[in-house]
Amino acid sequence: MPEPSEAGSRTPASPAEPVLEVQDLKKHFVIRKGLLRRAAGHVRAVDGVSFAIAAGETLGLVGESGCGKSTVGRAILRLVEPTEGVIKLNGRDITRLGKAELRPYRRQMQIIFQDPFSSLDPRMSAGAIVGEPLHVHGIARGARRAVQVAELFERVGLRRAQMRNYPHQFSGGQRQRIGIARALALSPRLIIADEPVSSLDVSIQAQVLNLMMDLQRERGLAYLFISHNLAVVEHISQRVAVMYLGRIVEYADRKSLFTTPLHPYTELLLSAVPVPDPSVRRKKRLLQGDVPSPANPPAGCHFHTRCPYAVDVCRAQSPPLREVRPGHQVACHLR
Repeated sequence: MPEPSEAGSRTPASPAEPVLEVQDLKKHFVIRKGLLRRAAGHVRAVDGVSFAIAAGETLGLVGESGCGKSTVGRAILRLVEPTEGVIKLNGRDITRLGKAELRPYRRQMQIIFQDPFSSLDPRMSAGAIVGEPLHVHGIARGARRAVQVAELFERVGLRRAQMRNYPHQFSGGQRQRIGIARALALSPRLIIADEPVSSLDVSIQAQVLNLMMDLQRERGLAYLFISHNLAVVEHISQRVAVMYLGRIVEYADRKSLFTTPLHPYTELLLSAVPVPDPSVRRKKRLLQGDVPSPANPPAGCHFHTRCPYAVDVCRAQSPPLREVRPGHQVACHLR
């Protein structure tokens, strides 16, 4: 079993009582080789992640593709089983609950998937898709379920008549609204949004984001918003966590992170974001090299192989995630 990491040992504070609290979460996938499929190593997809999200708050989780963002969301939902760590929902540890014990907690946490087409069953009508959670959990059946589904359709900007249509009869933005309605059906407290607008046109992205923000204000929802689009994250999030190779390297409120980033990785990510004002000129700093393999991460700071400021201590010691300003944490020896 891999050695414990210091990077996720502390849980950054949330401004109110957390709906979700994650402590030192790890997910390591076994690499099997040979005819006997013996374990030959581990892919450290998530390697010690900690954070908390309060009711009515959005935490943006950002980073390059392959950094472990989606695996964090799926581990929280127990769609993949965590290797180590603690997941608390409304103060209750749900990390090791069995299927029967976990069932009532599944009503409190839902997911919006990245691809609004492949996440919908093409053989079911839109109304049946949205109403399925109500049937599975025994909340409503028959005419009562139809009424609740119709109300959900109207709330997300769809017509009641469209309940009879099938997924292929909707546009991409409409299909994502169906996904949102399905996530809302059980009145959850936590929604994990896994890149919910990345496959949509820019104009449709704004509509879906505004819908999500309106629903959050109405229902006090807690969002874990997973994305690689920093502009979208800045628009919707109150706090932001930056991931690199399975670990959180910076955690701060939105304003602090976008105006005074401290980790070199965050600085480089932000420098690549286009500025909408053509009169503004700034020097672009591109990330050099490739992301190391999570099956064989570098010693010391995982980012030192691509960091322009790396020194000897970065190559030898893994920096812990520590608070350097009130509410602003960074895993870097030099900051």
